[in-house]
Amino acid sequence: MTSDLLLRAVRVAGPGRELLPTDEPVDVLIRGGLIADIAPTGNLRVPVEVVDGDGCRLVPGLWDHHVHTVQWALDVQRVQLGGAGSAAEAVRMLADAVPLPDGRLVGAGFRDAFWADRPTRALLDAATGEVPTYLINADVHSTWLNSAALRREGFDGVDDDGVLREGDAFEISRRLNATDDATVDAAIRSAGARAAARGITGLVDFDMAWNAQSWRRRTDAGFDSHRVEFAFYPDQLDRAIAEGLRSGDELPGTGGLVHVGPLKLISDGSLGTRTAACSQPYPDGTDGVLTIAPDELRELLTRATGSGIDVAVHAIGDRAVSSALDAFTYTQARGTIEHAQLVRHADLARFARLGIAASVQPRHAVDDRDLVDDLWRNQQAIAYPLESLLASGVPVRFGSDAPVAPLDPWITISAAVFRTGDDREPWRPEERVAMDAALRASSRHGDGVIAPGAPADLVLCGVDPHSADRHTLERMPVAMTILGGRITHRA
Repeated sequence: MTSDLLLRAVRVAGPGRELLPTDEPVDVLIRGGLIADIAPTGNLRVPVEVVDGDGCRLVPGLWDHHVHTVQWALDVQRVQLGGAGSAAEAVRMLADAVPLPDGRLVGAGFRDAFWADRPTRALLDAATGEVPTYLINADVHSTWLNSAALRREGFDGVDDDGVLREGDAFEISRRLNATDDATVDAAIRSAGARAAARGITGLVDFDMAWNAQSWRRRTDAGFDSHRVEFAFYPDQLDRAIAEGLRSGDELPGTGGLVHVGPLKLISDGSLGTRTAACSQPYPDGTDGVLTIAPDELRELLTRATGSGIDVAVHAIGDRAVSSALDAFTYTQARGTIEHAQLVRHADLARFARLGIAASVQPRHAVDDRDLVDDLWRNQQAIAYPLESLLASGVPVRFGSDAPVAPLDPWITISAAVFRTGDDREPWRPEERVAMDAALRASSRHGDGVIAPGAPADLVLCGVDPHSADRHTLERMPVAMTILGGRITHRA
């Protein structure tokens, strides 16, 4: 249900401010879920609810264009291992942890690429015994299991390290996420409220389950914190086509909150697991893996395009990015390349020429800078490009890849603008972006604007993002979040 509102005395700070003749406070009238009018403060006198903006800065509603929703929502129930400096320390952090009600012990967020020692099944067994134990890498491309968990899941024949990678790791994540509907939906309601409190008005859901049914169920039960575009995977493509799903269409019965998203394809691995497909080898002599052969990738894009379905291709290494662009060129498919963490100089122009959007996660550059300087020191392509993409005319969309990085658009924006997350100098500062570009990339599909006729998905910020330092920006005080004229968060 939308509401009619008058936002009084706000200052437009995001896209759309260039359309105004002055930086003075304005009133913004919202009718029927849209921005109906913008005028100098005091000039709009209409009988609607008035919200005093008190000089707050107004930006378009913020989106996270890459979220693994169920895994993100359930992450709060898992042992957080991001601070583990070694395999031995990760195991020690499990010492006092309590298993979940189903008897499984689950940890998440470890980054073994930084460790001097290596994960082993014996090390984990010694600490956990017969309690089925699962540790999920921060990049989700590998999982470390003890013997009890490997037996339970039918993977007891793996190597002595107990580590499953890529497809097998994804299968473990699917199983861990497949808890009962009531538990999952309660976690998503809670997570949705936290997201609204940070200014989120929409996200793209890359959960690996069949999401059409799940989101109908959640909206039927009253979920209304933000908009959702849900993706699906190759094993679900036949079903999507049979049900007539087309990207951009509203999912019936969801009150306009949920829309059909893209087909998600994972074409290579990750940096942390050392499986991203690169032109130059890693220090250990490997060069990553293309998990979808080029001819298969073209076939999948062709089928999707012929059915009105956009495509989101996970491609991290430069070989994978080039393969994805080849497939987009061959099929004239529409969509995004997700991550694009290593891009050849020549491929920047191809990105722009094809109109393919780069859906990127700026926080990964901050978190991975030391890994890049080590594992990708031999690469000649551009690592974690942002400004290079924008300067080449590539449409750019920001996201978090939550739970890989925090689902907080202000942490994302800060990483893009300041290119550091600590007291060190900006990493590869030539890839920093301007605040206006960061705000635009953080709006829906990078197209958000504050102007008459635009959706009334809005955020009132307590601080001007253009003048905020890094620490203030990361902790941006959000006074109010508005979704189609309805207030979803009020500080």
